[in-house]
Amino acid sequence: MIIAATDRTRAPYACHPSQSRGRRFAQADSAMRNAFQRDRDRVIHSAAFRRLKGKTQVFVAHEGDLYRTRLTHSLEVSQIARTLARALRGDEDLAEALALAHDLGHPPFGHEGERELALKMKDFGGFDHNAQTLRAITKLEVRYPEFDGLNLTWETLEGVVKHNGPLLGPGQSEADLPWAFTDYDGWRDLEFETHAGLEAQIAALADDIAYNNHDIDDGLSSGLLEIEPLLELPLVGDIFRRVRERWPDKPQTIIVHEAVRELIGVMVADVLEESGKRLDRARPESAQALRELDHPVVAFSEEMVMHLAALRRHLFAHMYRHYKVNRMMSQARRVTGELFDLYLSNPGVLPSDVQAGMTGAGTAQTARAVCDYIAGMTDRFAVEEHRRLFTVQGYF
Repeated sequence: MIIAATDRTRAPYACHPSQSRGRRFAQADSAMRNAFQRDRDRVIHSAAFRRLKGKTQVFVAHEGDLYRTRLTHSLEVSQIARTLARALRGDEDLAEALALAHDLGHPPFGHEGERELALKMKDFGGFDHNAQTLRAITKLEVRYPEFDGLNLTWETLEGVVKHNGPLLGPGQSEADLPWAFTDYDGWRDLEFETHAGLEAQIAALADDIAYNNHDIDDGLSSGLLEIEPLLELPLVGDIFRRVRERWPDKPQTIIVHEAVRELIGVMVADVLEESGKRLDRARPESAQALRELDHPVVAFSEEMVMHLAALRRHLFAHMYRHYKVNRMMSQARRVTGELFDLYLSNPGVLPSDVQAGMTGAGTAQTARAVCDYIAGMTDRFAVEEHRRLFTVQGYF
């Protein structure tokens, strides 16, 4: 029997596993785990989750062992999400499941890989990593005899697709949605015009906190960023100065770790304070009432939004657009694009199980299968596949 101790602490506006809207394919309840715990475990055991260890966050995954990958990023997001969910009286297990699942649709080479696939797929329905995540967890993960996908609860599916907020605004229709969303049979049930539940909003802010801070850490470790220019930034500079003054004899690695740790704490505290104010004003009496508000309830304060904007400008100028990163990403786009073009024009070079269901070279169905195949690759596999197919030494 499941002991639902957290039922005493969940707020009325939180998602409750006992009140879940259920799964696409009916399954008996687990005797040991509630519905959201089961979702989390299915995500962890998926092939898509394992492959995140070899996918780029900012640096190509094989560039060095110190840098974050999509997997380590997702783990950091889940830790922050659980902290926020506990403080805001949400469901920790659902927040964790959403944090772990939110990047499953990312292709190799980070956002550059996504941009290249979006370009190649523009005449075939497009590509969007959030939509690809839905496709992965409802179709591409083939693990169970009764259905394709992971058969996750409605709440987890909703949280994944609305990771960045409502998908349909005033005056928009399904024609404005990425193809992969409407390809899902139950897409209308996901209420694309409303905000996501509390736990999905928490996972989204945890994502922002994690990547802003670990990009500072990775940027300094790589040498693309330097501490001195960071000191000119609001908030970030204040914290770095304070840490250096407190520990003047410590090496830079300790200073960076301590400053990043404090930054995460400050950002978490800011979200909790601002979200608490919004919840007090809105007073949603149920999870659905929270979804139907005209604004998110989990958010940064206006002051923190300005601080983060300044940080992002600095990171774009000095890290994301650094010539070394540009060179690496240029290579990544070329690898992705050349693989796509070859597979689409000559699908016979693909493994037989990938070819199954294709309708010939150049067709939309073949393009989607090629896109799915590439999106599932790790950085290293994509580089090796490109070497095998485009160099004489590849197979000799």
